[in-house]
Amino acid sequence: MTPSLAPEWEVSYWFNTPENLSLARLRGRPILALAFQMLCPSCVTSSLPQVQRARAAFAESDLVILGLHTVFEHHETQGTRAALAAFIHEYKVRFPVASDAPGDAEFTPRTMGLYGMKGTPTTLLIDRAGVLKMQVFGHIDDMRLGAAVAALLASASDSGCDDGVCAIDAG
Repeated sequence: MTPSLAPEWEVSYWFNTPENLSLARLRGRPILALAFQMLCPSCVTSSLPQVQRARAAFAESDLVILGLHTVFEHHETQGTRAALAAFIHEYKVRFPVASDAPGDAEFTPRTMGLYGMKGTPTTLLIDRAGVLKMQVFGHIDDMRLGAAVAALLASASDSGCDDGVCAIDAG
């Protein structure tokens, strides 16, 4: 995959954050994001617990953790704000979670379509400059994800960034 600027998320609402977030506002901070569905078995048993472990392992100031609930099936069961709120509470999800905005055709939510996601879970890594460094469909082994996050954090610390502000050479 050729790295490119991560498309801005198109979402309906956020949980676990006092204000709406945007990738542009988070620029300067590395991001680990998980696109999931509450009725996706791999999401619930593997990927969400993995991202929760990452939240526990890394300080919020070092690594932003985000969730994207992207419903492309079973809309009547998991497509409501109340259902997602209950799920987040029940599974003790403590990081910000956005609800992907509904799409216009074929039930593909907007952010899912922007990223060309194949389904859930999908893991994204975005560097301090806002560049999409990794997008993987399916559950990722803990060691592989840990190595990718470590590389992302190491490249961020070697990039000349200080105080969360990066100078980017325009060419």
